[in-house]
Amino acid sequence: MKLVLSTSNIMQGGRPSVLRQPLTQKSNVELINSLRLNFLASQHIESPPSNGADSNGTNPTITNGCPSWTLHRDDALYIPAIDFTQSGLAEERDQYDITVKLFYLPGIPASRRCAHTREAIDLVLKELHVESIDLLIVSFPGILFDADDDSDEEEYAGDRSGDADDFDSMVQTWRVLESLHEQGSIAQLGVAEFGCDRLARFLPHTKAQPSVDQINLKDCCVVPKSLILYAKQEHIQLLTHNDCNDILPVGTTRELLGPGEKGAGILASAPGATDGIQGDVEPQWVVKYTAVVKDRGVVENKGYFALADVGTCVKARS
Repeated sequence: MKLVLSTSNIMQGGRPSVLRQPLTQKSNVELINSLRLNFLASQHIESPPSNGADSNGTNPTITNGCPSWTLHRDDALYIPAIDFTQSGLAEERDQYDITVKLFYLPGIPASRRCAHTREAIDLVLKELHVESIDLLIVSFPGILFDADDDSDEEEYAGDRSGDADDFDSMVQTWRVLESLHEQGSIAQLGVAEFGCDRLARFLPHTKAQPSVDQINLKDCCVVPKSLILYAKQEHIQLLTHNDCNDILPVGTTRELLGPGEKGAGILASAPGATDGIQGDVEPQWVVKYTAVVKDRGVVENKGYFALADVGTCVKARS
């Protein structure tokens, strides 16, 4: 079974965030805190939204074994229930810049990325009621940019013997992104943590080359001059971020969805227990989306979706 986790719009709890303000909260902390707050808020609603029909106008069903604040549709359990009939944007589409970052998680086979990409983008489009996004940045697992390295290049945090296979999977994944770009769903594509060497290897394999390279500069390090020059030559914009590479580990997911004070009570408390879903939980991907009002430079809508697989079906709750 698929578990679709959502934060809803995390900007609703306060004033819009002006872009020039510094981002101090790392994405993994923001994700977990926002999910937990959304779960708690939804648990105060004893029944799902009365207008919880999906985009096709059909009414989703609620599985008897699941809490009333969740939603079971087809083979997915939405935690909490999502009402896609409500638009996530207050103004017309052309008033916004919409940026999406998709995190492919460590330990998940690259063969799943094609399906994962389409799932993640589809959820964002449905949530915001738009037909396209302006920029999609993809974060591949295991790649770490090190600005202090003497070679001015990125490192691969894994077995170097598997680096060639990983590169091939990145190219294959990019084909899916290019198809979405050709269909008009994505205006621009971007990558994260690519240095000069990886960019030089990667670009010849692309039809729609990345227009953005997003890198994490630790302790306010200076971007290597070689990367600045190469990016300028290839018309690639360099951006910085404060995201965590492994944004949703298995243990964190289990704690978030499990029993106890910090858990949502979705997963069973023990093998054989009937108080939740039985099986091992495996996070698959995380997507972050941000809608910025162009003329005011404020974030009106920001949120996350995450998908996890769990081994078996839902058990009846006592």
